Order: sequence, then C-alpha cells, then structure tokens
Amino acid sequence: MDEKRNITRAAGLMSVATFISRILGYVKDMILAVYFGATGLSDTFFVAFRIPNLLRELFAEGAMSSAFIPVLTEHRTKQGEEEAKRLVKITFTFIFIFVGLFCLVGIVFTPSIVTVIAPGFLKTPEKFSLAVLLTRVMFPFLLFISLAALVMGALNTRRVFFIPALAPAMLNISIIITVLLLASQMEQPIIAVAIGVILGGLMQFAFQLPTFFKNGYSLKPEYDFRHPGLKKMSILILPATMGMAVAQINIFISTILASYLPEGSITYLYYSMRLIQFPIGIFGVAMGMAVLPTLSEHAVKGDIDSLRDDFSFALRLLFFITIPAMAGLIALREPIVNILFQRGRFDYAATVGTSQSLLFYSLGIWAVVGVRIVTASFYSMQDTKTPVKIAVAALLTNIIMSVILMKPLKHSGLAFANAIASGVNFFLLFYFLRKKLKRLDARRIIMSFVKILFASSVMGTSGWLLLRSEMWMQGGRVIEKTGYLSGGIIVCIGIYLFISYLLKSEEMGYLSDMFKKKIRGRRSYAD
Repeated sequence: MDEKRNITRAAGLMSVATFISRILGYVKDMILAVYFGATGLSDTFFVAFRIPNLLRELFAEGAMSSAFIPVLTEHRTKQGEEEAKRLVKITFTFIFIFVGLFCLVGIVFTPSIVTVIAPGFLKTPEKFSLAVLLTRVMFPFLLFISLAALVMGALNTRRVFFIPALAPAMLNISIIITVLLLASQMEQPIIAVAIGVILGGLMQFAFQLPTFFKNGYSLKPEYDFRHPGLKKMSILILPATMGMAVAQINIFISTILASYLPEGSITYLYYSMRLIQFPIGIFGVAMGMAVLPTLSEHAVKGDIDSLRDDFSFALRLLFFITIPAMAGLIALREPIVNILFQRGRFDYAATVGTSQSLLFYSLGIWAVVGVRIVTASFYSMQDTKTPVKIAVAALLTNIIMSVILMKPLKHSGLAFANAIASGVNFFLLFYFLRKKLKRLDARRIIMSFVKILFASSVMGTSGWLLLRSEMWMQGGRVIEKTGYLSGGIIVCIGIYLFISYLLKSEEMGYLSDMFKKKIRGRRSYAD
C-alpha cells in the first residue's frame, strides 16, 4: 500500500506541475491564434515545429527516461550512489557531444527534411523557404531539451518529480514573451515564435539545475564512453525511441497527407492535438513517469508480483481519471475550441474544423495513456524490443487507415486513423505483456474499464445536452461563456462521481479513503 500511495502522490505532484505548464501552453496557443490564425503562415510554423516537438516527445517524455531511469536505478541499487552520480556525468558528456553534432548536421540538411515532412509545400516556394528558415532557427532546441531530459530522469530516480514536471512551462513562457515583445518588430513576425522555442529549451534545462545540484549531482564532463551503463542505455534507447515515437511518427504522416488537403487542415490538426495532449500530459505522461522508478525497482529485485500489482493499480487509476476527460472533450469540443481560440483571424469555420478533428483524436485518448503504463512496464524490465515491434504494426495501421479515411473525412479522417492506430498499439502491448508476466489481473482491469466507460458516457451525454446553444457559433462574450462552460463541467464531474459511487468503483473508493486519511492527518497535526 505504501508503494501505491507513493505512486499516487508522485503522479499527483506531476499532474499539478503539468497542469500549470499546459495552461500556459493554451495561453501561448491563444496568442498564436490571435496573431496568425489558421492560415498558410501558421501551417508553415507548425510544420517546422514538428521536428523539435518530435524530439521533445522522444527525449523529454519518452526514450531518454525509458532507457536512463531503469539503468540508473539498477546501478544505484547494485553499485551505490557514487557510481550512479558518475554515470550521470558520463551520460551528460555523451549527449552534449552527440546531440550537438546531430543539430549541426540537421541544420545543413534542413531543406531535405522539410521536403520529407511537408512535400506539398514544394508547390509554394515562399512557404517552403520560410519552413526551412524556421526549422534551422529551432534546431538547437534539440540539444537543450535532451539535456533537460537527462536532468529530469536523474531527479525522478531520487523521487523528485514536481520541479522536472514544471520545467516545460519555461518553453511556453518564453514563446509568450518573445511573441509579445518581438513579433511586431520583425519583418517576419513568425520568427519570434522560433526564437521563443530556442530560449524555452534553454530555460527548461536551466530551471532544473538548482534542484539537480542540491541532490548531489554534477555536470562535470567525464569521457568514459565505454562505461557498461552507457552501453546498456545505448542498446535500450534505440528500440525505445522507435517504440515511443509511434504517436509522433503518426503525426508526421498526418502532416504529410494534410499538406495535400485544403489550407488550414494542418492547423486544425495541430490545435485539436494540443487539446487532447492536455489529459494525456497531465495524467498519462505524469502516471507513466511516476510509476517507472517504482516498477524498475521491482524488476531489479525480481519482485514480479509487486510489479504486476502496481501496474494494474496504475492502469486502472489512470483510466478512472482519463476516460471521463476524454468523454468531456468529445461532448464539449465546440464550446472548448470557441473559448480558447475563436478570436482574431481564427473564425467559426476554424472552430468547426478543429472541433471535427478533436472528436476523432479524442477517441484514442484512453489508448494513448494506457500505452504509457504498459510500455513503462516493459522498460522497467529493460525490454525495449517488444514495444518497437508492436509500434511497427501500429504505424502500418495508421498509414493504411489514413489513406482510406482522408478522402471521405478530410483532416478528420487523419485524426480517426491516429486513434485507431493507438488502440491497436495498446491491445497488442497489453497482450504481449500478459504473456511475459503470465497474468495481468485482466478481469479486474476490464471490469473497472466497463464501469468507467458507462459513467463517462452518461456524464458526456449530460454535458452535451446541458451546453447546447447557438452562442458557440459566435466570438466574444468570453467571461459569460467561460462561466457557462465551467458550471457545466462541474455538474458533469458531479454526475460522474455519483454514478461511480453507485457502481462501487474501486478506484473512487481508494482515492476517497486516501483523501480522508490526509484530512485526518492534518486535523491530528493541528490538534
């Protein structure tokens, strides 16, 4: 039970920090919508940003931690604290050299990269040239975000979660400041956003350093690149990168195909993806990062029963929190997009286009967050090969379904294909993890899922009926709309919790008991 409390507490801290970062992210997106709308200019930036964003997903929230945390945990457990700190220094030196060289090569070959990710831009030379310039400006972001990921992983193994989870907020703050201060002063205002991306990556790394040094770590260069820990990470990180990259590769495929669709399609997909990243980031990424150190310790000690038990708990708790969020996004998609983005050059047509793709992207949220927990279980056992094999199947599914669905459903078909591929990824991962661990408490997980889905469906239907109004077709009245939407969301949460109570949800009971114990503890302390 202590481990479950630790996992829940760590996930809670990371969720709070991620929530702050995501809110700032939406402020940033609203500012970008006002300045650039859903136009060819915004399409160009979002294509250019795909490359640093891909690396952020892979390193800051993916393969770096998936390879680094289990290996660092193993070295700390078996060889002691000093050896673990030495491994951190060696890894820092290696990343600085390798990723730095990679950035230089990327800057040289940027035109070829842009041609691959947005071939449709070749028809418009001005658009293509601007995409190349923006990509080159943002390439150094990859180095800063890789170093930030290293620091984050080292702190997570020491059970420090809040500061690393809050660090991504620095990216959003930097972009907001640079756009407000520089955009109106530049001949190409969109370049201000690219400058903000670079500064944000640097700040994300620097923000964690005081806590990093306080925990006894050092960034003094050490060049022992034959260290067995670094070798093991190198072996693990390549398949882990592919395994964690499925979602981002799917987005790249959507970008390539969307570049052939009507103008604005890429922007619709970007903003709707940003919205589903809210519950995925706050709950899915947070829980995946919080549970990985615990699962890694169980794996190092050979305690498979505890690993299996904590996996089941983390997955069920994650579904309990995330599926209602998914239902809420589907039911209230148009009001949410209207309030967040419909102003300036972002009109009602853009709201409808974004809402349509949001509907189909949202259908895959449960699978995307579930994959975070299942892959964390594989990585804790230092098995990164199985997820990458399954990733290939999911990737092929996305390509086939995208080609089939993009003609009848346009950009929404690309979003739907992404959701289908995410579901395939989850089911295959779950099946092979069950084979690896012999059993997975599957009946308990399925029963919990059915209860959660029923409660969420009733909640979502109620919210849709409650907030139906023609006001969402118009811009303005932000305060009134925000109050109306907030009230509706509160009612929906109440409905979900009430139905979960009637269904005797085990996860709700656990959270309720934990909350009551915390309140009693505070009262005892006050007395």
